[in-house]
Amino acid sequence: MNSDSDLQIAGDILEVPHLLQAPREHPSTVAEFVGLARSLAADRAQWAHLVRYDATTRWYHRLRTGPGYEVWLLSWVPGQGSGPHDHGPSSGVLTVLDGELTERTARDTRALGAGAQRVFAPGYAHEVVNDTLEPAVSLHVYFPGLTEMPMHARSTNGAARTAAQCAGALPDPAGAAGA
Repeated sequence: MNSDSDLQIAGDILEVPHLLQAPREHPSTVAEFVGLARSLAADRAQWAHLVRYDATTRWYHRLRTGPGYEVWLLSWVPGQGSGPHDHGPSSGVLTVLDGELTERTARDTRALGAGAQRVFAPGYAHEVVNDTLEPAVSLHVYFPGLTEMPMHARSTNGAARTAAQCAGALPDPAGAAGA
């Protein structure tokens, strides 16, 4: 019986470059978009000098675009929030770069510290708020690029309600009726 692994039998994979897939210039899968967000988060030189804080409105800057996606940088001073919303037909990856943000959905509320990531599909309703006394920065990858951001009503627990809940198609988990 041979105890060698397949890799050892085949030899060094790096010696046969024609078998390796060429790295993609742009991500095309959810995992690759998560990887893009992580690599940008780790490279502060690409984004830290761009961040601005505005006490009157949330600040945002489009950091990058590619075929079918956009990357946005946002800052949040204490108390600033997005309001309950979804992202229309776009999926996304939210990554907290600095500080802490609170994400509220119809199901739960969670604190997201630096390095935390949330991946969401089209129609995912949430609200993001800086509930702390320190500013925060986040990175958002949308695919396809963000074309709409429908706002939602709040349920009685203050969480975002999905479009179906607002239309009355699904019960509100917090017990609120209608829109």
